[in-house]
This record gives sequence, C-alpha cells and structure tokens, in this order.
Amino acid sequence: MAFSRSSSKLPILLALASYLFIQETIGELVCEVLPKEICAFAIASSGKRCVLEYHVKKRGKREYECRTTDVMVESMSEYIEDDECVEVCGVERNMVGISSDALLDSRFIGNLCSPACSQNCPNIIDLYFNLARGEGVFLPELCEKQRSNPRRAMVEVMSSGTVAVLVSEEKTMLDALAPPPA
Repeated sequence: MAFSRSSSKLPILLALASYLFIQETIGELVCEVLPKEICAFAIASSGKRCVLEYHVKKRGKREYECRTTDVMVESMSEYIEDDECVEVCGVERNMVGISSDALLDSRFIGNLCSPACSQNCPNIIDLYFNLARGEGVFLPELCEKQRSNPRRAMVEVMSSGTVAVLVSEEKTMLDALAPPPA
C-alpha cells in the first residue's frame, strides 16, 4: 500500500523538480511555465494567482495550461501549495478555474474549516476567504456555523441580491431573501 501511495506522488514530484529547474533558469515563478500538476493554488512572483485552464483541441482532446489571473494575493508570492494542504483542505490539484461553488458543499466546508487546514494552509484559506467574501459570506462565521452544527451550515450567496441558502448533506433549500446582517 505504501508503494502505491508514493508512486502516485511521483508525477507531482517530477513536475515540481521540472519547475524548480525552470525557476532556477529564469529566476521567478511564472504561471505559464508551471506544469499542470502543480498549477492550481500556486502564486506567481508577481503575487497573482495561477489557474489551470483547458482548451478543446481537434477530436475533442483537452489541452491543459497554467495561466496567470488578475487575482492578487496581498501576503504571498512565489508559492506552490504542498500536497498536505491540498489533502487536508479537500481541494484538488486538477481544479480548473477559480469558483466559489465548493462553498455549497458541507463536506468541503468541513475540510476547509478543520484546524488542520485553517491553521496550517494560509494560501487556500486566503483564496476561499476572498471567494466567500465575493459571495457576501464571512468565512470565519461560516466555519463557526459548520462547527456548531456540521449537518447544516448557513451560506449567504449573492445572486441578484443576497440570498441565504441552507446547505445540508441531504438538500439545499432557499431559506430567505434578506440582506446580510450589518
């Protein structure tokens, strides 16, 4: 079992080694030269987030590439997320784009709000803090609600005004149309 686990990390280790060689050559972290295996959750030297995108080529084949976004990270640069944070926070290396959709998944919120993630993975927390803020949700409050009642967490979502959405493992239901508390 240990062999299969370490062999599954080999492509990521090779990608990281390739990146380190490239970075040593050019001297800075540039999203466009990152291998797809380490692109998601990386931050360029410029402080901008990297994002994995794909284009459909002939015969329907997807070609993935790492791109620089306009999203600035104020407190970090030249950063590649480590495997431990990817695992404990419940995110995936092959995530395409940047989306707040995961905030509607109670299992994801449980992982994101866990002490292992929230206290040790500032890059991922910063990303989802800002995504939540863009939806009118304060991530620390969402985490507190998740801790107090793990089956149900209230998520406020911006959609033609503020909509409070009740998220549970069983169902998602519109609770009320109301502005967020002041």
